[in-house]
Amino acid sequence: MKLKVTTEHHSGQATIFKNPFLESLTKSNMKVNVVVYGIVVLTLVYIALFIIKLPIVKFITIFFLALLSWTLAEYILHRFLFHWISENKLIQRFHFIMHGSHHLFPRDTDRILMPPVPGIIFASILFSIFYLFFSAFGIPKITWAFFPGFFLGYILYSFIHRAIHVNRSPKKYKYLWKHHIIHHYKYPQKAFGVSTTFWDKVFNTMPPQ
Repeated sequence: MKLKVTTEHHSGQATIFKNPFLESLTKSNMKVNVVVYGIVVLTLVYIALFIIKLPIVKFITIFFLALLSWTLAEYILHRFLFHWISENKLIQRFHFIMHGSHHLFPRDTDRILMPPVPGIIFASILFSIFYLFFSAFGIPKITWAFFPGFFLGYILYSFIHRAIHVNRSPKKYKYLWKHHIIHHYKYPQKAFGVSTTFWDKVFNTMPPQ
C-alpha cells in the first residue's frame, strides 16, 4: 500500500492486527479514556504539588502554558508526522496504524481516541523526553508541571476530534467542525488544526474559502 492520505473513505473498520488481542488494544471509548487518562493527569498533579512541592503559582503558570503549547504540537504532529509520505514499508505501516486508517475509515468511532495502552506508552516516552530536555537546563522538576498540562491539552483535543466525527456541531463552533471535515473530504494537505484554526492561519495552510 503506497502511503498517501487522500479524500478516499469507507464505512466500517480497518483491521490493524490479525491477532485478536492486539486488535482489541487499538480500540477505545470515551468512558475508558476519561477514567484512565484522568487518573494519569490527577496523579501527575498530585506528585507535582505534594511530593515535588512546586509552588502553586509556578505550577499553574507552567501548567497552562503547556496546555496552550499542545495546540502547536497538535498542528506539527498532524502536518509533518501523520501526513509523512514515504516509500519505506515500516513508515507506511506506522502511518496506517497512527493516522492512515482514520482517513480511510473516518467514522470508525472505536479508533478516534488513542487507546489507553499505547497512549500511556507514548505518554511515558514523551514525559522522558521532556524530563531530559528540562534537565539540560537544570530544571527537571518543571516536567511535573509542564507534562500534565501538555497531556491534558492532548486529551481535550482528542475529545474535540471525536465530537467532530460523532456529534452535530454547536452553532458557535460550526467553523471548527467544518474545518476538520474539509481536511478529511476535500483538502487533506490543508486544515491540520483540530482544536483550533490558529496555526493553520499562521502557517498558511487554511483551505480555500
